[in-house]
Amino acid sequence: MTIEHLKQSKPEAEKKEEDAKVRATVEATLADIEAATRAAGMDYLAIPIGSAGFSEPQVEKLQEALAASQGPVLGYCRSGTRSTLLWSLAQARGGVSPDSIAETAAEAGYDVAPVRPAMDMFAARAKA
Repeated sequence: MTIEHLKQSKPEAEKKEEDAKVRATVEATLADIEAATRAAGMDYLAIPIGSAGFSEPQVEKLQEALAASQGPVLGYCRSGTRSTLLWSLAQARGGVSPDSIAETAAEAGYDVAPVRPAMDMFAARAKA
């Protein structure tokens, strides 16, 4: 027998309950990561990126954190894309050439095309 369709029959309340459990697990995991990072003597900075995309305050926050860092900085998210795009915007806001940023990101396997217009804008403002 080949299954051609899948139908789920969970009521909305059950789906919402599961969503709440997942959120609680993620929040607990993030708290554990922050605690472990601080216990290891490192700084921790959360810059959540939602579905609305990137805001200038988020870009500025990362730019300031990178400037204040005395060593390597690890940015992470599920796939690395949001972290790379935010890094790209912060670099451009600091005056780094968008072409150079795009090349560096591409070498790591990421495409900055979704934020390239914003990178160009930030880079132009940095030069003004």
